[in-house]
Amino acid sequence: MVAEALPLIQADVPLAGLTTWRVGGLAEWYAAPRTLAELQQCLGWAHGRHLPVTVLGAGSNVLISDQGIPGLVVQTRRLGGVEWGCQGQVRVGAGESLAKLARAVAQRGWSGLEWAIGIPGSVGGGVAMNAGAHNSSISQVLVGVDLLDHQGRLHHVLPSQLGFQYRTSLIQQREWIVVAADFQLEPDRAPEVVIRQTQQHWERRCRTQPYEWPSCGSVFRNPLPHTAGWLIEQAGLKGRQVGGAEVSTQHANFILNKNHATAQEIYTLMVQVQEKVERQWGIVLQPEVKLIGAFAPLC
Repeated sequence: MVAEALPLIQADVPLAGLTTWRVGGLAEWYAAPRTLAELQQCLGWAHGRHLPVTVLGAGSNVLISDQGIPGLVVQTRRLGGVEWGCQGQVRVGAGESLAKLARAVAQRGWSGLEWAIGIPGSVGGGVAMNAGAHNSSISQVLVGVDLLDHQGRLHHVLPSQLGFQYRTSLIQQREWIVVAADFQLEPDRAPEVVIRQTQQHWERRCRTQPYEWPSCGSVFRNPLPHTAGWLIEQAGLKGRQVGGAEVSTQHANFILNKNHATAQEIYTLMVQVQEKVERQWGIVLQPEVKLIGAFAPLC
């Protein structure tokens, strides 16, 4: 078997359980490296066989096709680790949970990530998409990123080189993999104050967003000055269903997997939402979620 030369690579691995939407087909090849060296080995293996490489973090901002993903899927969730520096400096592996990091820095009395408590993704994914909430974003506290290109070469890059904008960066447009990120936070705050502010962000998200069903988080980018949720709600789409997929009745920018939905059903519902909002408002909603793989065209 081809993969015997690299034992950490597996064939035909189901991906649905590795995403927060709980949908998606098989990875032709799959690996979850634990170190930079293992990641470089995986990329070399794929490059030598001319296979495409797809990077998966916590699986929270992706819709993976029911047909699966050809080539090698590399999941960075095991590339963890937190190195605490001085004066609010912290270095974090790409696989670390943003929410867990937010709690950890709050306990130290370091401010700057209170908003991240409800973000369901990893540090690597958060950096790549410039995750944010409550008028804050990850690029505001980011001071450096370690990136791998798909040839396995390591680069240390400054945020100014990454073209950060609202929910996007050059990382998403190019074949780069986030390995680690350096943050500069505001130290020397009273821990109880930062913990309280972090908890308030969490309680607000629990009041306004659905956490009881599988979802990807926000589906569409906000077409500022509007919010996608308000436009979808005003278009009368709360509760709209396609198969097991449903537009949340609590927050209209969430599509929930309510009853064993397929990726195609979620995709179909996304398109219906886009079409209805465009007809009513003349605004084309842009997905915040990344679509991976092939989806059947809609008539």
